[in-house]
Amino acid sequence: MAVHHFVIFFSLTSLQFLLFNPALSLPLCTDSRAPIKPKTPLAFCSYNQSSCCDSVQDSNIQKQFESMNVSHPGCASVLKSILCSQCDPFSAELFTITTGRRQVPVLCNLTVASDSLQSNQATNNFCETVWDSCQNVSIKNSPFSPLLQGQAPPPANATSKLIDIWPSRTDFCTIAGGSSTVGSVCFTGEKVNFNGTTNNTNTFPKGMCLERIGNETYIDMVPHTDGSNRAFFANQKGQIWLATIPEIGSGALLEINESNPFLDLTDEVHFDTSTGLMSIAIHPNFTQNGRFFASFNCDKSEWPGCAGRCACNSDVNCDPSKLEQENGAQPCQYQTVVAEYNTIPSVPTGEARRIFTMGLPYTGHHGGQILFGPDDGYLYFMMGDGGGTADPQNFAQNKKSLLGKIMRFDIDNIPSQAEITRRALWGNYSIPKDNPYTEDDDVLPEIWASGLRNPWRCSFDSERSSYFMCGDIGQNEYEEVDLITKDGNYGWRVYEGPDRFVPQESPGGNTSANSIDPIFPVMGYRHSDVNKNEGSASITGGYFYRSQTDPCMYGSYLYGDLFATAMWAGIETPIGSGNFTSSNIPFTCASDSPIPCSVVPGSSLPALGYIFSFGQDTNKDILLLSNSGVYRIVAPSRCNYACAIEKTMTDATQRPTSAPSSANMLKGSCMNTIFFLVSTLVLLFLVSTDSM
Repeated sequence: MAVHHFVIFFSLTSLQFLLFNPALSLPLCTDSRAPIKPKTPLAFCSYNQSSCCDSVQDSNIQKQFESMNVSHPGCASVLKSILCSQCDPFSAELFTITTGRRQVPVLCNLTVASDSLQSNQATNNFCETVWDSCQNVSIKNSPFSPLLQGQAPPPANATSKLIDIWPSRTDFCTIAGGSSTVGSVCFTGEKVNFNGTTNNTNTFPKGMCLERIGNETYIDMVPHTDGSNRAFFANQKGQIWLATIPEIGSGALLEINESNPFLDLTDEVHFDTSTGLMSIAIHPNFTQNGRFFASFNCDKSEWPGCAGRCACNSDVNCDPSKLEQENGAQPCQYQTVVAEYNTIPSVPTGEARRIFTMGLPYTGHHGGQILFGPDDGYLYFMMGDGGGTADPQNFAQNKKSLLGKIMRFDIDNIPSQAEITRRALWGNYSIPKDNPYTEDDDVLPEIWASGLRNPWRCSFDSERSSYFMCGDIGQNEYEEVDLITKDGNYGWRVYEGPDRFVPQESPGGNTSANSIDPIFPVMGYRHSDVNKNEGSASITGGYFYRSQTDPCMYGSYLYGDLFATAMWAGIETPIGSGNFTSSNIPFTCASDSPIPCSVVPGSSLPALGYIFSFGQDTNKDILLLSNSGVYRIVAPSRCNYACAIEKTMTDATQRPTSAPSSANMLKGSCMNTIFFLVSTLVLLFLVSTDSM
C-alpha cells in the first residue's frame, strides 16, 4: 500500500513555541457547548455560519442593546459588537469561563504578540477604540459597570458614562482589556479569526519509529498516578497487571509477572469474540485511596451478580421479546458493567461497589471505555449503540437511551438508594450539576454527548484538557475522529461521518436531519482509501503526542486502523482553531528494537497484527497495544527518519545497551500463541460489525 506524506521540517523556534506556549483556544460557547449553525438566521448579530446563539438569544441581545438607549452612532456600533460577541464561536475563551465568566469579552489591548493567532486581525487597539467612542456617552445599564472593579452594583436602570467610572483610558483598558497572546484570543470588534490557513508551528512527521518491548496481548493500559514509570495493563479475559515500563534506550523489556495479576476478574468477565474486559481506570487520588475501576461484560446466565436493567425497555419504545437472538445470545443476556475495586490493602478482596450495570440488546457495539476527566475528576463512560444492523432501534439518537452516548458520572458522591430510585439511575453515582440535562425530564441526566456508533478509544489532550478526542467506528464507509464537547450530537445514524446515512430498516423509527445539529468529524478516513483490496477494519482512537522523544511528532494527534496497515497524524491548522488536517504516516520498527519485529510478508510494514489500543505513560510516551505485543514510539533517527530538531542523543540513550536474551524473547511464547489466536478472533468481531 502506498503511503503518502509531506516532507516538511520546522525550526527550533517553532518547537519552542509548541513546548512552552500551548494554545488554549477551542471553538466553545460560554455554556461549554459547541457552536452550531443557527436554524433560523440571526436578525441582529452577524454570526450565522457558526454561532453560540440561536434566534431567541439573538432577539434578547437586541432588546438589551435597545434598552441602553445609546444615540451616538460610533458608541452604539462598538456596544452592539460587544454584546453580540457572546455569539462568537470562541465566546468561552473571550469571556474566560474557565476562571470566572466576565461581563464583557476580553478587549484587545496593548501590543499584540507578533506570533499571536490573531496578529493579522488585532492590529488596532480595540479597547482604546471603545473608550474613545463611548467615554462621554450616557449608557443605560452599561455592561462596563463598577462590578468590573469589584464595587457595588449600580441601581437598576442607572445611566453612566465611562469617564464617570474610570479616570482614564489606561485604567479602563487595564480592567476591560487584554492583549492577544499566543495561547489566547481577544475581541477586536469582529468575529474571531486566526491567521490564514497555514499552520506554521507544526508539520506532518516523516515517519513513526517503533520498538517492541513486550510479546503479550493487552486491550488497555493506564499509568500509575505516583509519578513512576509503572502502569496497569489489562487483557480482554479480565486479568490486570501492574508492570514497569523500561526507560527508552535501556534495551530492557516490559517488566510484568504474568503469573501474579494485580486483579483477576475472570470469574466475573464473560470473554468471547465480542465481549470481555473493555477498559480500566484509576481514581485521580489512587495513591491515597486505592480506588480501581474496570469496565467489562458479563453473562447473567453464568453469574447471578451480573443482572441489570435491559437497555431495550418501554422508556425507549423497545420490546426485548421482539428482538432476535444474536450469536446465540438472548437480548440483554450480556450486560455491560462498571465496577469499583478497593486495592488498599494491596491484595484486593473483590468488587467494592457496582457503579453501573445495563443489559445489551445485541452482542456488539458496546464501547466500554472509562476514563477520568483531568479537570473535573468525573468518570466518563463511552457506550456504543448496542449493535444490530445500522442501529435498528435508533438508540444513538434516542435521548431516553444511554446507548450511543458518552456518559459522565460523579463517583465521589454516592447518593442514597432512595435518590437512585427516584432518579431511576442505572447504578451508584451522582449526576454532576453541570451535565447538560440535569433539569430535563425528557433526557437522561447521565448523557454528556450523543449520536455515536461505537466509540473505540478516547483521550484528553494532556496539555489542553478541553480537547477531548474520540475515534468512532463507522458502518460501511467512514471511520471518524470526533472532538467531543458538552451536549454534542455526532450524527449517527442520521449521518455516517460527513455523509447522510439511510438505514435499510428502522423498527425503532428515524430521526430527521433537520431535527439535530450534528457535529461532524474533525478527522477520519474512508475504508476504500486505506486498502483498495482489503479495505479497513475499524478506527482505533489515539492521543495527542506530547513527548519530547520524537520532537517532530509533537502536537500531532495519532490514530490508526485496527488492521495496522495505516496510521495517521492529525494537525490542527492553525493551532487553537479546532480545524484539523491529517495524513498517512509511514511507520517501521527500529533495527535495534529490544524484541525484533516481524514484517508483513511482501511489505516493509512491521507485523503489528491488530491495534487494540494506544496508551500513554507517565512520560507522555505513546505505546501501541496489539495482538503481537507492546510497541512504543521512539526517536525517529533509530528508523532513519529525518527530524531536523531531534536532540542529539548519546549511544547510551539512543540504543539498547545489550541484546535481549533468548529466554526473555521466548518467555511465555507458547502460552501467548494460543491467546493471540483467540485475540485475533476477538477483534475480528469489530471488523464484522463494520459491515453490519
